[in-house]
Amino acid sequence: MNVKSLPAHEDVELIGRAGRLCVELIQSLEIKTERNGNQIMTREQKNKILTIPNILSFFRLCLIPVFVWLYRVEQSYSLAGGVLLLSGLTDVMDGRIARKYNSITNFGKALDPIADKLTQAVVLFCLVARFPFMMWPLIVLVLKEVFAGITSLLVIHKTEKVMGADWHGKVSTFLLYAMMIIHVVWFDISPDFSDFLVVVNLVMMIISFVLYAIRNIGMLLSTKTYDDYVDS
Repeated sequence: MNVKSLPAHEDVELIGRAGRLCVELIQSLEIKTERNGNQIMTREQKNKILTIPNILSFFRLCLIPVFVWLYRVEQSYSLAGGVLLLSGLTDVMDGRIARKYNSITNFGKALDPIADKLTQAVVLFCLVARFPFMMWPLIVLVLKEVFAGITSLLVIHKTEKVMGADWHGKVSTFLLYAMMIIHVVWFDISPDFSDFLVVVNLVMMIISFVLYAIRNIGMLLSTKTYDDYVDS
C-alpha cells in the first residue's frame, strides 16, 4: 500500500506550526501558574496571624488592665499617662511596620481597631469620674463603633474585603489619644481648656462617623462584585 507523502517544505512548515503552538501553550500555562501562585502567596500573607504588628496590637490589649490599675487603684497618674502614651506609640509603630514590610493582614485589620477602641473606651470611662463631660465622647465613640462594626461586617460579607482605617479615622484617634493623655496627667486642668479639648474631639469624631457611614453604606449599595474589588 503506497502512502502519499507530503513535500519536504510542507513537512517543515507543519512542524514549525506545531512547535509554535507548543511554545504558546507552554507560555500560557506558565503565565497562569505564575498568576495563581501570586494569588496563593498573597492570600497566605493576608491570613497570617503571628506578625510583629499583630503582636503589638495584642500588647496594647494587655496594657488596658495595667492602665486601669494604675489610674483607679494606685492613682499614679503619671505612670498611667506613660502607659497610655506607650499604647499610642505602639499603635503608630504597628501600622508603619505593617506598611513598610508588607505585613498587612486581615487579622491585623480587625485586631488593630479592636485594641484601639477598647483602649479608648476604657480610658474615657475612667476619666468620667473626674471629668463628667467625658461622657459625651464616650457615647459618640460607642455609637460610632457599633455602627461601623455592623456595617463593616456586612461589607466583608459582601466583598470578602476587610477595609482599613481612613485618614479621618487616624486624625480622630490621634486627637483622642492626645486629649486623654492630657487629662490623665494634668490633674488640675482648667475646666475651660478641658471643655475645649472635648469639643474639638467631638467634632472630629462626628466628622469621622459621617464619612465612615458614607463609605460603608456606599459599598453596601454598590453593584461591584468580589472580583471587582480584588482587581482594584
